[in-house]
Amino acid sequence: MPVLNIYKLNGSQAGTVEVNNEIFGIEPNKNVMHEVLVAELAEARQGTASTKTRAEVRGGGRKPFRQKGTGRARQGSTRAPHMVGGGVTHGPKPRSYAKKVNKKVRKLALKSALATKINEGNVIVLDDFTLETPKTKTFINFAKALNFDGLKQLFVVSFDSDNFDRDYSVELSTRNIEKVTTISTRELNIYWLIKQDKVVLTKEALATIEEVLA
Repeated sequence: MPVLNIYKLNGSQAGTVEVNNEIFGIEPNKNVMHEVLVAELAEARQGTASTKTRAEVRGGGRKPFRQKGTGRARQGSTRAPHMVGGGVTHGPKPRSYAKKVNKKVRKLALKSALATKINEGNVIVLDDFTLETPKTKTFINFAKALNFDGLKQLFVVSFDSDNFDRDYSVELSTRNIEKVTTISTRELNIYWLIKQDKVVLTKEALATIEEVLA
């Protein structure tokens, strides 16, 4: 059964915790991780690119010149695709790039990503921390104490009603630190787990992840 180290905000170790082997101890499935990552990146695309066809551009209501006798090729409109100022052929239109991924596949991908991070020794648990006011320097010192300084860090908090103020203080304290990102357990995804070097889970976030992915 995988074991994670628990740390306090001052950088001192406060013990260990055993985590669910069915979630954090599985054999990572790289194919599923890739499938879900591609889907997440596709869903992040806006899909707002748009061009006008010859039916939508302004003008071109009459023939630019008579049909015969000019020596030129016959033309019906100045807004044909091959004319300057004409419509666009097969151009982009607003669309959704979302890809359908089954819930079980997404769960397996998250489990695989978490298991990969744990196998690499890049997941810790943060406990017993209280912030009177948001303070960036506190988390800079925390990173230095754990030799995370300069590495990309991902803080995962629960944002539940009981700890919302405390967890929000974590976000306010870390959002101005380069390479550091704070997300809630609801936002946890493959992209951030792969992108960031170190993952820091609050104790409440760990409990939520085990409850949801079990």
